[in-house]
Amino acid sequence: MNNTKKTGGFPELADALKSIRSYFMFAGLFSAAVNLLMLVPIFYMLQVYDRVMTSGSLPTLTMLTLLMLFLTLAMGGFEWVRSMILISASNRIEHKLRTRVFDAAFKNALYTGNTGSSNQAMSDLSNLRQFLTGNGIFAFFDAPWFPIYVGVMFMFHPWFGIVAIISGIVMVAFAFTTEMVTTKKLKDANTKASRVGAQINGSLRNAEVIAAMGMGNNIRNQQEKQSDEVLVLQTEASQSAAGLTSLSKTFRMAVQSLILGLGALLALQQQISPGMVIAGSMLLGRALAPIDILVGTWKGFSVARAQYERLGQLLENIQAEKDTMTLPAPRGNLSLSQVAIVPPGSRTPVVQGVNIELSAGEALGIVGPSASGKSTLARAILGIWPAANGKVRLDGADISTWKRTELGPYVGYLPQDIELFDGSISENICRFGPIDSQAIVAAAQMAGVHEMILRLPQGYDTVIGSNSGALSGGQRQRIGLARAVYGKPTLLVLDEPNSNLDDQGERELVQALLRIKAEGCTVIVISHRTMVLHSMDKLLVMKDGSPVAFGPREQVLASLMAQGEAKRA
Repeated sequence: MNNTKKTGGFPELADALKSIRSYFMFAGLFSAAVNLLMLVPIFYMLQVYDRVMTSGSLPTLTMLTLLMLFLTLAMGGFEWVRSMILISASNRIEHKLRTRVFDAAFKNALYTGNTGSSNQAMSDLSNLRQFLTGNGIFAFFDAPWFPIYVGVMFMFHPWFGIVAIISGIVMVAFAFTTEMVTTKKLKDANTKASRVGAQINGSLRNAEVIAAMGMGNNIRNQQEKQSDEVLVLQTEASQSAAGLTSLSKTFRMAVQSLILGLGALLALQQQISPGMVIAGSMLLGRALAPIDILVGTWKGFSVARAQYERLGQLLENIQAEKDTMTLPAPRGNLSLSQVAIVPPGSRTPVVQGVNIELSAGEALGIVGPSASGKSTLARAILGIWPAANGKVRLDGADISTWKRTELGPYVGYLPQDIELFDGSISENICRFGPIDSQAIVAAAQMAGVHEMILRLPQGYDTVIGSNSGALSGGQRQRIGLARAVYGKPTLLVLDEPNSNLDDQGERELVQALLRIKAEGCTVIVISHRTMVLHSMDKLLVMKDGSPVAFGPREQVLASLMAQGEAKRA
């Protein structure tokens, strides 16, 4: 973070903003036209007062009115074009960053398990896009024209210009005071709000547990306490901003009224014309209006800056994948050499010293007590978590060097917590890729779930939600297995695939694994139950994060039995 600040910002976001620099340049040009034409009503009024009223010339009034209407319509057109330019700029920057931010947010959730901050990233990008089309940006383009209006006021009378300069300084002071008072409070509030949002999402995902054990009041009280802290910070910032905004508007209206009095005094002294009295007040109002808007919308600038910093920090922490050469399709030869794994956010290895050699088509069972590192090892084998030490190689290539989009079709994974996504069963099985009916049915048959799917109301077209409430745990697990074996992967990792299955379901799982092995797929199964292990070729026994035995199944089982008998003796 410090290095980033020293180099002047976040490079990826800076590049994205540079890509729309031309949009801002054109918006600036149209802003110049708009602000110049803003003088039209003022000079029209001045001419009417000082020329038409004194001369009584109806043709002059007619021509001035027609010219004023034409130029006002032109100003409206330029204003519309400027809006369209900024809308296009905001759309372009979202299209340019959306994929990158999504990938970074996805990896952040994958590495840290923090889905709240990942959801925040997409929200930040959308809010930044909307900010680019808000009133604050228009005021930002209009504020630099303050000196032009002040120059015109000096042409009317030096005292007009002096009043305008003093008023502008006071208004800018209001803006800086708003920045100092609100920025930190809003930043802290947004950070806490993100944390509360993540907790609420977690509560909703675990609604059954909360309801069953009567934890609702306790959870709600905890969340309400933190929500109150957010509310206090937001309220204090909003109250301060509202107070300063009110002062700013009051000051502007008072100064506009006072300059009328000053103009009247100068007119009585024959130093300016009567028309300049009104024109001076209108010019001052126009000059101060953008600064007044900036004071009122400074909260939006503060929030946008915080969003920019969060996005920039995310992109700095999660670097974009480098383009690598496409590797040949893997055959399934897997090797782990002195692998040690440190979970994201930790410094202590939970798995270390793992050495495995599997040939294509072999099946490995990983067993061990809870918290022995089995699931962590599975994540490293899949390349989800990088190895802190050693190498995980698939067909001789480091698993981390594979492009995930290219490796994915050759990998099947069934985690402990089955997640099915909103869509039809067929879409879930084919991983939301192109619908290939034959491949989908083949995967379902290989997983032994084809007949069960046909008994559902709409068969493969049955629409399920992300929580799959209409399906039992066993059905969800078997559909997840069909998704894992879709496309005949060469590496299949199953984490407790029989945890929700009855004896009949487990027997069908064993038959499915035998069919998958027959296709030449390398299979890794993590399980506490023994039936499925009988279809394995090799076993790895884990304890306290370290392997205690590895080899052919019968040899490992015999070794474990001998150790058990020795302990009993």
